[in-house]
Amino acid sequence: MKLFSTLMGEQTLLPIIQANTVEEGLQIGKAMADAGIGLVEVVLRTDASIDIIRALKKALPNLKVGAGTVISERIYQQAIEAGSDFIVTPTISPTLLKCLADSPVPVLPGVSDPASILLAVEHGYKEVKLFPASLSGGVPFLSAMSSVFKGISFCPTGGINEKNQHEYLALKNVIAVGGTWVAKSEWVANQEWSKITDACAQACKAE
Repeated sequence: MKLFSTLMGEQTLLPIIQANTVEEGLQIGKAMADAGIGLVEVVLRTDASIDIIRALKKALPNLKVGAGTVISERIYQQAIEAGSDFIVTPTISPTLLKCLADSPVPVLPGVSDPASILLAVEHGYKEVKLFPASLSGGVPFLSAMSSVFKGISFCPTGGINEKNQHEYLALKNVIAVGGTWVAKSEWVANQEWSKITDACAQACKAE
């Protein structure tokens, strides 16, 4: 089983791209890459998402592009066919985990409580995504889980921002934090791409 952290390297920010058009997605990706970001997640929440992954892979071949919000085998297959470098799920089930078992790329399964963490562990995962982090107990929850699930690392997303990212990254069982605060919807709407570059650069400095 390939580890998500091997793709991340020393990068501890997982920037999330959510765009309504391919052009928007490309501009966001380029703005992130300009900040030195080497890996991004495209959430599959809009009709353009799969095409955005394809476009980013073509336009920025050195950028690792993953697919988020994978909740079924159909979506998983679409993400793999589009060239996704990794897969992220918001939650898990035995059915979904069975589908992901033979993934040729790293998978970061989503968990939200001890039961789902255990389910992921039972399927061989050592790295998981806590989502939604702020509603699932946040820093205190992750701190408590460190003694229960030793050797399990987390990438919390959902409610992470420039004000609290430090608290999460200070935990030994957190390998990265993810979020959309580095690509705010109003910046995208106003085509203020440099603000995305600046936010990503600032977030990386804060590591």
